[in-house]
Amino acid sequence: MTTSLTPSRLHVADFGRIAAVGLRSRMTRAVLSALGIAIGIASMVAVLGLSDSSKSELLATLDRLGTNLLTVQAGQGIGRGSGELPETAAAMISRIGPVEETAAVANVDANVYRTDLMPEDRTNGLSVQAVDLTLLETLAGTLQTGVWFDEATASYPTTVLGSVAAERLGVADVPARVWLGDQWFTVIGILDAFELSPDLDRAALVGFTAAEDFLDATGVPSVIHVRSDPIHTDQVMSVLAATTSPMNPEEVEVSRPSDALEAREAADDAFTALFLGLGAVALLVGGVGIANVMVISVLERKPEIGLRRALGATKGHIATQFLGEALLLSLIGGICGVALGYGVTAAWAAYKGWTVLVPPIALMGGLGAALLIGTLAGFYPAIRASRMSPTEALRTA
Repeated sequence: MTTSLTPSRLHVADFGRIAAVGLRSRMTRAVLSALGIAIGIASMVAVLGLSDSSKSELLATLDRLGTNLLTVQAGQGIGRGSGELPETAAAMISRIGPVEETAAVANVDANVYRTDLMPEDRTNGLSVQAVDLTLLETLAGTLQTGVWFDEATASYPTTVLGSVAAERLGVADVPARVWLGDQWFTVIGILDAFELSPDLDRAALVGFTAAEDFLDATGVPSVIHVRSDPIHTDQVMSVLAATTSPMNPEEVEVSRPSDALEAREAADDAFTALFLGLGAVALLVGGVGIANVMVISVLERKPEIGLRRALGATKGHIATQFLGEALLLSLIGGICGVALGYGVTAAWAAYKGWTVLVPPIALMGGLGAALLIGTLAGFYPAIRASRMSPTEALRTA
């Protein structure tokens, strides 16, 4: 009477313990192999996290500043070489129904210095601009310190400095004095940065009346900022040139500053795709490293494989052991990479003042990619180990 033997089985509870044996016995090699996976996953998670955090900040900025701000300025037409708009431009634009606010800005032929002893050529790249009282509200600007112009101060030799201008002039608080147009002007305010009009950050601003009375300015606007009803912004944009200069509308340039922010974000998206590709390459290199380590491990552990086969382990058990080692190695690298990528995103977002936003697909995808790489990297070594003859494996012991 012949008694058949029951095939041995590998219990699920033993799978993790057996898979960890090879890693514990070669700890340094395992750590270095997992590091390759961790770097690839971390770079991909960080890129996606930083991209989404940046987009979130952009949307918050656009919500705060609005996409209904338009800018009108003189173009490069042959009829007007001075870079100035018609004197009636602001009044004409304000008559457009959906226009809510307008603010004119005019270039002033003057320089600003910290003291009257500064050489004339040391302008620090700063300009002087005459502005309407409505400029701060139109551009949704804010003050670091001090006050904005009112009807009285706009008529006297007072100035409000842009954020960059104040820094370059060494003015940190108000009141202060600066040498502007061959006389002293009192600084009554310092602005925060204008996100949609950075040129004003490098300017000393004065009221139109003061510019005409003390600086011999003409008061002809060079730029007009227009805030319109958000629903009708496109329609307003289409008629601004003709309204500003009916005789020469082709000489007027109309733009929407928020488009520049969106274009910058589109450029950032291109870099995001590039960095994701580099992260994928790093992940692939990490997978090749794991495959290499596993092949070497199979060659070094021939006696172990032969002994296990002689004691009843099946080909499936051997394959499962080595495939499990590769998966465990990749999973450890994936978990470390996800944590590292999230940490980098959180640190950079905190530095930039952004809201930390890491898409769930980046976290889950990172772990999934690690397991996929581990499966592919461990498949060949596992098959090679399972096909090894027990007698030949033991002969090398």
